[in-house]
Amino acid sequence: MKTRIDALKSKMVLPAIAAPMFLVSNPETVIAACRSGVMGSFPAPNARTTADLRDWLTRITDNVGSDDAPWAMNMITHTSYGRFDDELALIEEFQPDLVITALGGPHRVTHQVHGYGGLVFADVISPKFARKALDKGADGLVLVCSGAGGHTGEFAMLPFIEEIRSFFDGPLVVGGGIGTGRAIRAVENLGADFAYLGTRFLATRETMISQEYREMVWQSTMEDLIPSRAITGALGNWLRASVEAAGLSLEDMKETVKIDFSGDMHDAPRGWKHVWSAGQGVGGVTEPESIADVVATLCDGYRTAVEDQRKGSRYCTDAKQKNGV
Repeated sequence: MKTRIDALKSKMVLPAIAAPMFLVSNPETVIAACRSGVMGSFPAPNARTTADLRDWLTRITDNVGSDDAPWAMNMITHTSYGRFDDELALIEEFQPDLVITALGGPHRVTHQVHGYGGLVFADVISPKFARKALDKGADGLVLVCSGAGGHTGEFAMLPFIEEIRSFFDGPLVVGGGIGTGRAIRAVENLGADFAYLGTRFLATRETMISQEYREMVWQSTMEDLIPSRAITGALGNWLRASVEAAGLSLEDMKETVKIDFSGDMHDAPRGWKHVWSAGQGVGGVTEPESIADVVATLCDGYRTAVEDQRKGSRYCTDAKQKNGV
C-alpha cells in the first residue's frame, strides 16, 4: 500500500487533495487542481443527471494527463441515494484513481474499484465509524475533523489522528480547517499521508458557486459559522449571513432533519441550495484567486515550514543538557 500511495504522490507538488465540495466542485475544479499538482476531486451528485455525470467524467479524463496529479470521485453510499447503481457503473468505466465514500459503507464499491486497480477511502467522523469502514474493506480513511466545512466532524484533529493511528497504520487523509502550506506540513508531521482542503479552494474562479457566495466567503471569518444538523441531517458548518438571508432563525438551526438523499438533490425543497457552507479556515480566503494561485501560495508556505523544521529546536537539546543525558 505504501508503494501505491508513493506512486500517487510522485505526480503531486504537495501531499494535498482539493476536497470534494457539494454544489461547488465541477470538472474545471478537478482539472485545474490536477494540472496544478494537487489531487482534484468532486462529489458525483454535483452533476445533476447521470448523463451530465458521464459528460463530466469524459471531460476530466480527456483533460487530465498522465503527468498530472491523480483525481478522485466522492460517492454517497447511503441506502437512500437513488443514483448509486448508475454511478457505480460509471466509476467502473472511467476508473478514478481514488473513490471516496461518504455517508455509508465503502463495501458497496470496493469490489468494483479494486477490480480495475483503484483505491477506496472512507470519509469518517469518529473512531467508531473508522473501525466500521475498515471492517468493510476501506483501503484508507479520510478523517473529517472539527472545523471542516460542509459536513463536519466533532473531534479535534490531534487526538482524532492519534486514536486512529493506535489501530490503523494505513493511508490517512485529514481535513478540518487546513488552509496553509504550513498546516499541510503539520498534518504530514502528525502522520497523515494527505491534507484535505476544501474551504481554501471554495471561492476560486474554477468552482461553480455564485458571485454572491464568493463575496460572502471573502468577508467571513470562523466566528461567522453556525454548526447545525438542520440543513442536511448531518452536522455542517454554515455561513451565518446565508442562514439569515434564507430566513432561518438560530432556533431553526437547532433542529435535526432526517438524512435523505433520494430524488433530485439540485431541485429538492431543502435549504442546502440557499444556505452556504464553509470551514473554520474561511478567514484565510480574502480575495479572488485561481486554483493555480492557491497551490502556488500553499507551496511557498510548505517550503518555508520545511526549512523552519530543518533549523531544528533547542528544546530537546536543552533538556538533555539539563538532565545530564
